[in-house]
Amino acid sequence: MSNIFLGIDLGATNIKIGCFDSELKLLGKTSVAAYADMEPKVAVEQIGAAADKLRADNNLTGTTLTAVGIGSTGQFNLAEGFMISNPNLKLFQNVPLRKMLAERFARPVVLDNDGNAACYGEYVLGAGKGVDNMVFFTLGTGIGGGIILEGELVHGAKDNAAELGHIIIYPDGRRCGCGQRGCVEAYASASSTARRAAEAVKSGAQSSLKEVLDDKGRISCKDVFDHAKTGDTLAREITDGTAKALALVCVNMLHTTEPQRIIFAGGMIAAGPVLLNRIKHFFEEQIWTLKAETVEICFATLGEDAGLIGAAALARQAGN
Repeated sequence: MSNIFLGIDLGATNIKIGCFDSELKLLGKTSVAAYADMEPKVAVEQIGAAADKLRADNNLTGTTLTAVGIGSTGQFNLAEGFMISNPNLKLFQNVPLRKMLAERFARPVVLDNDGNAACYGEYVLGAGKGVDNMVFFTLGTGIGGGIILEGELVHGAKDNAAELGHIIIYPDGRRCGCGQRGCVEAYASASSTARRAAEAVKSGAQSSLKEVLDDKGRISCKDVFDHAKTGDTLAREITDGTAKALALVCVNMLHTTEPQRIIFAGGMIAAGPVLLNRIKHFFEEQIWTLKAETVEICFATLGEDAGLIGAAALARQAGN
């Protein structure tokens, strides 16, 4: 009888569930809807029912479920297995989520935040495979991430390490949603990239993006990168600002953890070389000249399933 591991990615609108074998091959996946006022007990019941159906639909009822891993946005007490709060699920306050899932599945459960889960997924099966030290950034509405040191995720004294989006790169700079000023998230997230472009256009800067703003009433991050690719001067300035901010945080992480790879994931990497090549350009401009650095800066490879794979990988680690 073969062993399987369950990976769960608890998102704002969907809860993804995947079954994996011991080599982390995906055997089947499904999802259930999540909503803002969802009760934790209801979520656990629906996850359990969906997992049972998933196993039945994929002829896995004869396998042994060894352990369960779950990654989610929020604040945690990982030692006790509590979700302290979740910005998307308002009723998830001081919830003993690990215990609730362990009782439902009668198996060990590993709980972690979604950034760490995605980071671990890329480490074991994606762009971080083969290295023991890496830094991982997710570029979306905000900026999150994770750090692997000597093969282990970094959690910190109170489980809040690797809040990489809130590293300050420009003291007294733009206000970030976290309350600090000058965070990399305030310059290089998808929302901040779009916001800086819209502010410039509204202030009178000449740009083809004005037509977008006039037509749609807003400018997206994708709009900015698309117009940069066609040679718009303002769009190129804005995207260069984003790339430089990310390069600066790469320099800081190099000197803090000395990773072998720095990996970028999230929706923004769809911009492709126009983003990655400029990050590398500004990194080379900013890095010291005392010695040559060999760190590789690259994009993630697992896509939207990184968190699901990472959660299963953490479950596999717990089950061994």
